[in-house]
Amino acid sequence: MVSAQAAGGTSPVSNAFFDGSRVRAAGVSERGARRYEGEIQPRWNLRPLPQGGIVTALALRAMAAELDDPAQSLRALHTSFVAQVTHGPVQIDVDVLRRGRSMSHLRADLRNLDAAAGHETVGIFGAPREGFTFVDLDPPRDLPLPRDCPSMREPPPEGVPAMEPMPFWEEVIEGRPAIGHAPWDEYTPDSAERAYWYRFDESPFTANGALDPFALVVLADTMPGAVGERVGPQDRMWFSPSVDLTVHILDECRSEWVLAHNLARHASDGYASVDMALWDCGPDCRAEPRLVAYATQVCLFTFFDGPGA
Repeated sequence: MVSAQAAGGTSPVSNAFFDGSRVRAAGVSERGARRYEGEIQPRWNLRPLPQGGIVTALALRAMAAELDDPAQSLRALHTSFVAQVTHGPVQIDVDVLRRGRSMSHLRADLRNLDAAAGHETVGIFGAPREGFTFVDLDPPRDLPLPRDCPSMREPPPEGVPAMEPMPFWEEVIEGRPAIGHAPWDEYTPDSAERAYWYRFDESPFTANGALDPFALVVLADTMPGAVGERVGPQDRMWFSPSVDLTVHILDECRSEWVLAHNLARHASDGYASVDMALWDCGPDCRAEPRLVAYATQVCLFTFFDGPGA
């Protein structure tokens, strides 16, 4: 589906990502920031909160609307997950830290209505500049195509209890693992590497035929899987909420399927450092991969037990 959606505009076409990241101007906050409003739909929920990438995308949409400069596209962002944000109505207060001719910095404070805190995001937008061109990062090679990888939506093998469905994975994003093990596999952990093919059920293509760059932030915010690959099956259930998220948008992604290569670099004291590279491998997933985004994150560990855990 190709939409007339621009990175900072509104979409006339119904689409899960465009609908989920739509914002509207709502005046000025008490401290003088420009205020925007949006709503996070339950379909974006993981366990138990909305996925951090869609929350960040809402903040970016508000910043792009406030900047209102099509010549400057998103180059980098950093989000601090200061407090929980639940689904439902949210308000986004945007400050223009600096508006430049070729680069601008903005800050967005997104929180639920009447909440004391939420997610704080700084976005850097910039126009093309003269410079050098190279990529010094290798993608994984000789991977099976998406059609040859199992879908995360398929039921587990007979005798393996099914996990509690999460709307994010069931309704919005389909994942197909190309490197790594399923939770029920018996293996000796020796690597903190995973790779997935990801696609949106409704691909948020813009008018120029590329995925909305803010959608890449959603795909990047799926990094704790590499930790699970390294530690293997555990007796206690655990979850890994985000502490922060940094994403560099490097190029346009023009393909439905995106290759997400994920590594965990370090874990100690209840925290882990992880990273993600997103590659466009062409419409048939056979072309020379192009690096379209690179992300890093610190996550923390939460252990829990009980029914439904």
